[in-house]
Amino acid sequence: MTLSNKLSDPRLFRQHAYIDGKWTYSDGGREEAVVNPATGEVLGHIPWLEAEQVRGAVDAAERAFPAWRALRADERCERLLAWNELLQANREDLATIMTLEQGKPLPDARGEVEYGASFVRWFAEEGKRTFGETIPSHIPNAALGTIKEPVGIAALITPWNFPLAMITRKAAAALAAGCPVIVKPASETPFSALALAELAERAGIPAGIFNVVLGDAPEVSKVLCAEERVMALSFTGSTRVGRLLLEQCANSVKRVSLELGGNAPFIVGPDVDPKEAALAAVAAKFQTSGQDCLAADRILVHESIHDEFVECFAERMAALTVGNGMESEVDLGPLIHSQAVDKASQIVDDAISKGATLVAGDQSQAPGPNFFMPVLLTGVTPKMQVWRDECFAPVAGITAYSDDDEVIEMANDTEYGLAAYVYTHDIRRIWKLLRGLEYGMVSVNSVKMTGPPIPFGGVKQSGLGREGGVAGIEEYLETKYYCLGGLGSASGS
Repeated sequence: MTLSNKLSDPRLFRQHAYIDGKWTYSDGGREEAVVNPATGEVLGHIPWLEAEQVRGAVDAAERAFPAWRALRADERCERLLAWNELLQANREDLATIMTLEQGKPLPDARGEVEYGASFVRWFAEEGKRTFGETIPSHIPNAALGTIKEPVGIAALITPWNFPLAMITRKAAAALAAGCPVIVKPASETPFSALALAELAERAGIPAGIFNVVLGDAPEVSKVLCAEERVMALSFTGSTRVGRLLLEQCANSVKRVSLELGGNAPFIVGPDVDPKEAALAAVAAKFQTSGQDCLAADRILVHESIHDEFVECFAERMAALTVGNGMESEVDLGPLIHSQAVDKASQIVDDAISKGATLVAGDQSQAPGPNFFMPVLLTGVTPKMQVWRDECFAPVAGITAYSDDDEVIEMANDTEYGLAAYVYTHDIRRIWKLLRGLEYGMVSVNSVKMTGPPIPFGGVKQSGLGREGGVAGIEEYLETKYYCLGGLGSASGS
């Protein structure tokens, strides 16, 4: 049975790039198989475009830009709201596509469709609030102010762990601002992006405004970064690749926003219920099978409740079900591919060789080659890879600490600065940690922290700029200053 046979609307399964409103093959005949990570089944094939075809997407966006930016903000809003309604109406098919190509459990995929659609709704309305300002004039007989204008063509390079929401969070902001977009999805998960293109077309988004290019990531990225007509680039992915893209964009001086790696600390104060905190930590660690930039990679627990916390964490972790995301009551799906499994194994072996204790994590129980059973390590130290790296795997490391000053230093001991979690009820400790942690986002007593209204992003090596909220649309807008002189009469009256 093919992927399209599993859908209520088979037209949502597309195996072509989407450029200028047309479904496109590769001129060079190259293609790549897309595989279900849970089963190894080939779901379909995608074309790997030639460089000239990628430049053709830029041509299409350039042609379409003037008419799109000329639309009133409320007219663009109507198109985006229509797109949102189609996402909602096709939620089950979109979730099925996502689970088959990415592996996450079907309930999680449904949640991502809702999450992704929420950004379309948010930015549809936010586009009507891109206000300029009036500046009190210091120049006689002049009016001063600013207006907001779209930056131009935006290239969006997105990851495989959230193959739908990472596109809508970027694309909805750019489209609402009046910019055409060229989306380069991860080759592991292209079908979610192509389904978005199909629904965008149905929503009345014109040809050339929403394009999806496919192919070898370094080749496609090189073309988009070098193109002077591409005025903005937004990337979500690893810090290593983000640095390379930033370098490649330097010659054309693009507007660049980067949402890069995370190595989130989860700090548990001495005053909280260890069981309550452990349940929250399990949720924060194992979301998307640990393949999440917000995953709690370093769990720092006050020494007074450390042992009880570890016991509660291990008990809750043992109750998690690992399996095919299409099956019911599955908590964790597979990792994206075998290389991810190999990396997870290496991280665990490195920790054990350097003194960590393996509390749980029997890999002989894994239901397939791309699955990795949840692992719990204690006695984790900064010399271990599990501390220093973004794991992107269901590997939890727990470390004890003695006081607030020590845990702030421990938490900040990383090149990353995306998100941090704090669990304590002491308002003085909350404020001290909130101010002392070097992170773009801090969530106190809550695992859930994201959504359309918030400025998502990090500091240090975790990125540049923000996505979502009022700040998200600013990534695709330029501020134009004006000075209107000669407003007084010749006599000065």
